[in-house]
Amino acid sequence: MPIEMEDRGQALENEYFHRKEQELIANLKAKIQDDDAKRLGIKCPKCDGMLIETDFNNIKIDVCDKCSGVWLDAGELTQIADKDEESGWFGKLFG
Repeated sequence: MPIEMEDRGQALENEYFHRKEQELIANLKAKIQDDDAKRLGIKCPKCDGMLIETDFNNIKIDVCDKCSGVWLDAGELTQIADKDEESGWFGKLFG
């Protein structure tokens, strides 16, 4: 009888770890898909690196993975200047 309980315990333990592994795999797949979605597939105009969409103060900007160049889409420069208008040098420069 004790052997059956031990086998049952091992089976439950194996099931638990299998379920946890499946959750981790699902989370990693979701992270990989999210990272792939951030890659725009657009080449950098300066060095032919890949532009990666990054978050800067809740504004999506494109940053090159090779030369670290920053590329802004239409309206993003205005959004950055508006956010920085009161306190930062950037807003004062264009304000």
